[in-house]
Amino acid sequence: MKTKFIFITGGVVSSIGKGLAAASLGALLEARGLRVTMQKLDPYINVDPGTMSPFQHGEVFVTDDGAETDLDLGHYERYTSAILSKKSNFTTGQVYFSVISKERRGDYLGGTVQVIPHITDEIKLKIIENAKGADVAIVEVGGTVGDIESLPFLEAIRQFRFDRGHGNALYIHVTLVPYIRTAGELKTKPTQHSVMELRKIGIQPDILLCRSERDLPDDMKKKIALFCNVAENDVIPVVDSEHIYAVPQALNKEHLDDQVVEKLNIWTKAPDLTHWQDVVEKLRHPSHGEVRIAIVGKYVNLTESYKSLAEALTHGGIANDCRVYLKYLDSEKVELDGVEGHLDDVDGILVPGGFGERGTEGKVMSIEFARRKKIPFFGICLGLQMAVIEYARNVCGLKEACSREFRPEGGDPVIHLMEDQKAVSKKGGTMRLGAYPCSITKGTLAHAAYNETEISERHRHRYEFNNSYRNVLTKKGLVLSGVYKEKDLIELVEIADHPWFLACQFHPEFKSKPLVPHPLFRAFIGAALAHRNQKQVKT
Repeated sequence: MKTKFIFITGGVVSSIGKGLAAASLGALLEARGLRVTMQKLDPYINVDPGTMSPFQHGEVFVTDDGAETDLDLGHYERYTSAILSKKSNFTTGQVYFSVISKERRGDYLGGTVQVIPHITDEIKLKIIENAKGADVAIVEVGGTVGDIESLPFLEAIRQFRFDRGHGNALYIHVTLVPYIRTAGELKTKPTQHSVMELRKIGIQPDILLCRSERDLPDDMKKKIALFCNVAENDVIPVVDSEHIYAVPQALNKEHLDDQVVEKLNIWTKAPDLTHWQDVVEKLRHPSHGEVRIAIVGKYVNLTESYKSLAEALTHGGIANDCRVYLKYLDSEKVELDGVEGHLDDVDGILVPGGFGERGTEGKVMSIEFARRKKIPFFGICLGLQMAVIEYARNVCGLKEACSREFRPEGGDPVIHLMEDQKAVSKKGGTMRLGAYPCSITKGTLAHAAYNETEISERHRHRYEFNNSYRNVLTKKGLVLSGVYKEKDLIELVEIADHPWFLACQFHPEFKSKPLVPHPLFRAFIGAALAHRNQKQVKT
């Protein structure tokens, strides 16, 4: 089958939900038996988001092949079976870098290099390369219609319909129909203006996804259809949902996937959404109540920084048929106030990844609390490093235990710079990135969770466990349960005399899905549930 292309744009405001809409449509088309690939086009000049602060961009999602990408790729992988790659996300910076490199090589034979056709052709080339082998390629254009940065991307997708033919390219526009509380009315004018901006540059949307906190009455759908030049049944209301995993069902109920396959002339079976229905049922009516998990980090004021992590914990709850309440705790506040009063009411403690020294002592204090009080603990990336430092200081007696990231000289550097990183001077794209194998020791918590001895997980770090301290730490009971054998790098650590204390150097949250929860998150939430039940028995 010739690949069909669906382009998703957004208007009125940012963070309108284009990524979730794209991912949900991907889930619906997969449920119809189609092979789907997904792609995000980002208008910013950065080559990738890897060097950007989480407060600027939110989470950086990492693919198997080591791409540092937009967090929307996390949505794509969670909702579909697509395994994304470096080709699945590109930026204005990458496009211009590629075109300028070609010009320097003389590829344009002395011609004047312009936005049209050279930049737009490069954008189209990247879209086509990513779509190979797929029945449908869903392409999300980042930013908001009207932004100057996204104009070359919009021009490129405008040209696509002429290049590929009318039945092979579809335009979906996600827009906002705000409810004005003081007037008690829904307003269509923002949607009208947003579509007008698209039509000015030659793109007529085929389908409108109208985000709103209230359902759209029929007369309002007719009005939007009239002023935006679309059929009434192509105006699809998307009312705010209690759970993001209910969105595929909601869009299916509004016949979005029916409209898409009809417009693209695709014959498919009816979608089977049974598994999605089961997920939503467990989210709405969990059999085993709620567990409280503390996330002790430095970016808690912007929870998008931990998007995949939060979703993976929710997946762990789905696997255990319980609701997961997340308590975000600023590690700097723990440093100032102490642990008491902050962590007394939780059933599990998680210390996530991060960079820089700020707030690290608060993380160490939280880990000590979890170890001493026998509260289930899960450390990820920097969380492993802090766990090793805490154990070295408070169990092994290495009071000066530290990381070379925060203390370049002196002390006991139980965490140090990876050998491969010592000659690295550039920041962008130079960490240990992507999927690496890990061998797991039998009889450990990790083995019980995975039920495998060989796994592959994604990484994003420069510092690692210092093997010079291996004997000191293991003699005092630290279990090194996972290792990357090729370079003898420690990937997993545990404590034997604790109900559930595990930390990993990799990022398991990047591979968790609502339909297939990650083994470590399933095990962690299971341990938290057992801890909660034990507390209830005692009281």
